[in-house]
Amino acid sequence: MKRNIQVLLLLLSGAGLLHISLFSDVYLRYVKEGLRLPLIMSALLLIALGLVGAARDGFPLARPAEAGEQGHEDHGHGHDHSGGPKIAWLLFLPAITLLFFAPPALGAYTASRGDDTAVAEQARFPPLPDQSPHPMSLSAFSSRARQDPERSLEDRRVRMTGFVTPGEDGGWYLTRLVLSCCAADSQSIKVEMHGASPPSADSWVTVTGTWRPVGKVGTASAAAALDTDEVRRIRQPANPYMDTAPPAA
Repeated sequence: MKRNIQVLLLLLSGAGLLHISLFSDVYLRYVKEGLRLPLIMSALLLIALGLVGAARDGFPLARPAEAGEQGHEDHGHGHDHSGGPKIAWLLFLPAITLLFFAPPALGAYTASRGDDTAVAEQARFPPLPDQSPHPMSLSAFSSRARQDPERSLEDRRVRMTGFVTPGEDGGWYLTRLVLSCCAADSQSIKVEMHGASPPSADSWVTVTGTWRPVGKVGTASAAAALDTDEVRRIRQPANPYMDTAPPAA
């Protein structure tokens, strides 16, 4: 019976992994888009190993132990030593969760407990297109707001998309989380919003507004902030971590 449980765990794990990576975009809640193929290959390998184990041990998976096997399990002590620790049954929980209840992507709870660390240093900034409002990623906006000595954001209307993270004193931030590899190494980008009441935490919005200068550009006092003139609720995108500019209206 112990080997049957191992085979079932392999099959369930492979099926759960295949479900989130091949038949849906759920895997994007946990890893970068480029890891889809390795996930699919891993899922197929797990399923293949499970099927090989099932074929070797004979179907069905829950066949009763033969007399010879039972005698070996008892060892003359009147009880069974073949089973593993009962806590091993918890290994089934991740597999079943992926099949029936995939955990959501990280959101405001994670962002509120981390620093705004995902903005890279940049020395030069190309001119902004004449389009108004100009669609921007949060990282591009934050970089210009904090580091651009030419102040290219001044008097320009921009549009950005992210989720809501509550701030202090009733304020709020437009936020995106960026991955290096997986959700465990996520870093946050936050832009402080002004002029609009905060939507509910974790709700996804597209915001249009103009840059609000905070601090001195190029110094540690500089911060990314926006005076909003429109906040529109949207559905969560398929890839909640991809920090790219939203499409133009």
